[in-house]
Amino acid sequence: MPPHIALLVNPRSGRRRAAVTAVRLKDALREAGAHVHVYGGDSASDSRRLARLAAADRPDALVVVGGDGLVHQALQGVVGTGVPLAVVPTGTGNDVARAFGLPCGSARDVAAAILRGRTRGADTVRLSLADGTRRHYLSVLACGFDARVNERVNSFRFGIGRAGYVLGLLAELRSLRPLDYEIDVDGHVISEPGMLVAVGNTSSYGGGMRVCAGARPDDGLLDVVFVRECSRNRFLRLFPRVFDGSHVDLDEVVVARGRSVTVRADAGAAYADGERMGEPPLVCEVAPISVEILELTS
Repeated sequence: MPPHIALLVNPRSGRRRAAVTAVRLKDALREAGAHVHVYGGDSASDSRRLARLAAADRPDALVVVGGDGLVHQALQGVVGTGVPLAVVPTGTGNDVARAFGLPCGSARDVAAAILRGRTRGADTVRLSLADGTRRHYLSVLACGFDARVNERVNSFRFGIGRAGYVLGLLAELRSLRPLDYEIDVDGHVISEPGMLVAVGNTSSYGGGMRVCAGARPDDGLLDVVFVRECSRNRFLRLFPRVFDGSHVDLDEVVVARGRSVTVRADAGAAYADGERMGEPPLVCEVAPISVEILELTS
């Protein structure tokens, strides 16, 4: 029986680069003997619905061709099902793909890796929102200044990856102010003013900024990075260190690890996997090895 591969694509992702990539990959998979079903979502909710529909058909893999936002929608369909998830990145940030290995080579090379079927188990984060909604995410939840930057970046007409995040940060600096946070990490409470908090399953957001530098997606723990109150000038000086992860050594930065994290603050909407979630209070709980990630690197 030929392998059954589901392709989930956002045709508009990456200035329609995703549509071109998906067609090439579909053709390469079919040439290799696979049965391929293509799902094209018109919106986040439609992509989420299609991912659940695809996973219910029990394919050998659900392959996402798009950015982190589309990966987030696909995750809602496959988490806990055993259906492997593969990520072929065509978005602006691509932080999920970066965490698990960016695929390289031609469409035929990627198709061969998909059909090889080598997987690794990964944790996800079960996020409970104030209205009772539950979602899973794979990378980092941002709450505070970094979430406002994400919101601004999403309003840009064109995505330009990390450079877009830096531009958004500079634009948001004018409104930078500390917020009163209460962060509960496995019963240990941090209660003080701060600039932002990130809860990471993987290390990066914003196109490779290593905000949760020590995070590993298979250790059963969440990494919490909290930036204490500081001046605008100090924040601007420490920010570049997020690119190599050395900010975690600064006095203004608190790092904690745990299985359950509750965030309370009047911080506006939080973002996870680059997608808008909701306002605090937020509860993040690790779901150990709850998704299988298909390895696409050689």
